[in-house]
Amino acid sequence: MSRKNAGGAVTASRENLETLQFPMLSEISHVQHAVFTRNGGFSKAPFDSLNVGFSVGDRDDVVSKNREAVAEYLRAGRLAFAGQVHGSDILVIEDVPGHGVNPPFFHAGTGDAMMTDLPGVYLVIQTADCQAVMLVDPQKNVVANAHVGWRGNTQNILGRTVGEMQRRFGSDPSDVRAAVGPSLGPCCAEFVNYRTEFPREFWRYRDDRDRFDLWAVSFDQLAAAGLPRENIWLSRVCTKCHDARFFSYRAHGVTGRFASAIGLRQDP
Repeated sequence: MSRKNAGGAVTASRENLETLQFPMLSEISHVQHAVFTRNGGFSKAPFDSLNVGFSVGDRDDVVSKNREAVAEYLRAGRLAFAGQVHGSDILVIEDVPGHGVNPPFFHAGTGDAMMTDLPGVYLVIQTADCQAVMLVDPQKNVVANAHVGWRGNTQNILGRTVGEMQRRFGSDPSDVRAAVGPSLGPCCAEFVNYRTEFPREFWRYRDDRDRFDLWAVSFDQLAAAGLPRENIWLSRVCTKCHDARFFSYRAHGVTGRFASAIGLRQDP
């Protein structure tokens, strides 16, 4: 079952899980992506219920069951997870450890962006207000996924990711498409200490209540990296405003992490 979402994405449900897909990426036949809501998993409150994060206080065995449910939904060969540290390191996945064995997920290393050209490997970013930004080069058959919090914005991890796609895979930024998933919106992204947190050039994204439009920041950084403006999709879904569907640290503090995944299909 599928329906249009208020942000323009398509909402689909299957096997008790609900996901969002973005039309700009869905039309690429050899790429599959999904943003999973917090619902349909096995975790108990306050991590209810599709929490894919091991480091938030949930039971490891339950998190594993949630990750397995994500893999089954995607019919993925393996799910790649990274140790996200709000930095700017980029992981290039060139081989898969223990391919074809359980569990159907592996730790790719420490970093806040991943990319690969391997079919069947789905890159998963875990968030609860930060942005998961999915990128595709349909010409070179490369996908990437970046974890972008405000620290990632200040380090321009998106520009670095596009640059790494160019360097490692020969991507032309004008071919790359990007989608910014559900995350903290300009309605709720208040930073009272912005003078010490953001460089001065970011202050133009601030309103008179110290709220920042981080969606606009990411859009502008992707455009500055060479992506055509029409190749950049903003979901415009605020996680704090929609905390019944998405985990939100700003709303709840102790909470889970929802999954945003993208990969090349094994059988295009």
